[in-house]
Amino acid sequence: MQIVGYEPTARGPALLVREGEPGSGAAGEAGVDRRPLEPGDQLELPLGRRHCAGSIDRETGRHVPCDRPGTPYCEAHASTWVCARCTGTCLKDEMDCFEPHAVYIAAFAPDTVKVGVTRLDRLDTRLREQGADRGAHVHTVSNGRIARELEAEIATELVDRVRIDRKIDGLAAAVDEARWESVLAEFDVIDRWTFDYGVDLDRRPVVETIATGRIVGCKGRLLVLERGGTTYAVDLRELVGHRVRTDTTDRHLQSSLGSFGGA
Repeated sequence: MQIVGYEPTARGPALLVREGEPGSGAAGEAGVDRRPLEPGDQLELPLGRRHCAGSIDRETGRHVPCDRPGTPYCEAHASTWVCARCTGTCLKDEMDCFEPHAVYIAAFAPDTVKVGVTRLDRLDTRLREQGADRGAHVHTVSNGRIARELEAEIATELVDRVRIDRKIDGLAAAVDEARWESVLAEFDVIDRWTFDYGVDLDRRPVVETIATGRIVGCKGRLLVLERGGTTYAVDLRELVGHRVRTDTTDRHLQSSLGSFGGA
């Protein structure tokens, strides 16, 4: 088996696992099994070799494997969402983002505040996907171009992306409410949210790439596991591409990380 993708918090966190080996199924394709990541469940997926995760056909849900060494995707399967680089000047051959868009402000504990844009009907989902602790809807516009122009203007004062290590730092921190409110004071807020992911830690977890342990919870693409008395933060993206071994030969190794991290 191979971990070929993940679904973040907003859709109910899950790992996407391809059953079988490359070459099985018609034309080397196979279905994808969705493994929910429910708090309290025991996750037992010992990790093996990592290579390109291939691709999943959006229409059929079939997985097409790839054995190239690039991770999580090789050059043939890596893709960049062109809209993520847009600042108001469309980078596509023809602009197609004519749905209503929202400009939002998001807070990440303890004191990171960012600006972002998304389709209006995905606003709550987008905030949860990122693991935001607070969210505020500050503009509604008729298309993505206008939204990106506003985002670029606001990004001269706020960041427009948050690195994963900053989000890990925030797992054991509270939001700086004074900073959050001072930022929002500059906007005519349309709506606002407070999110609770059920991940309440009293200290920063150990960063590790493992998939064995008791699931504490998920916050965006961060999976929190407890094993051997130690709490771990796992970036779900770093699991993509790993073979999943069905034997248990490495469980002692992974469990021993607890005593190492707690030293």
